[in-house]
Amino acid sequence: MNEFVQGLRLWFAPERIREEGDTPDYRFSLANERTFLAWIRTALALIGGGFAVDQFLPELAWGVRAGLALALLAAGVLCALRAVNHWVRCERAMRRGEDLPVSRFPTLLALAVAVVAVAMVVVVLFGWEGR
Repeated sequence: MNEFVQGLRLWFAPERIREEGDTPDYRFSLANERTFLAWIRTALALIGGGFAVDQFLPELAWGVRAGLALALLAAGVLCALRAVNHWVRCERAMRRGEDLPVSRFPTLLALAVAVVAVAMVVVVLFGWEGR
């Protein structure tokens, strides 16, 4: 079975991760869990921001409002999915005595948030009223 499918199965049966390697120092597992929770908080903030843009900026043109809201909502969904994936990958690596996995996701998320932020700056400075 390939690594991706096996990792995906661990999303729904995390107790099976104990079958791999040795139990790491609990401090590392707890740190991994805190990182997971930080990513989940970030996802919730992005989702909340997407709803806020949609609900509290009705004067924006529909396309602009929907585009900004959907970008934030999509980033939130991806962030939540990435959180559990990263938790599983790190936990497996620690149990196997391997290097922790690296990811481009933080960079991609930062770029997505920056693009939305620049769009919001343009809206604030120049307005974009819907007519």
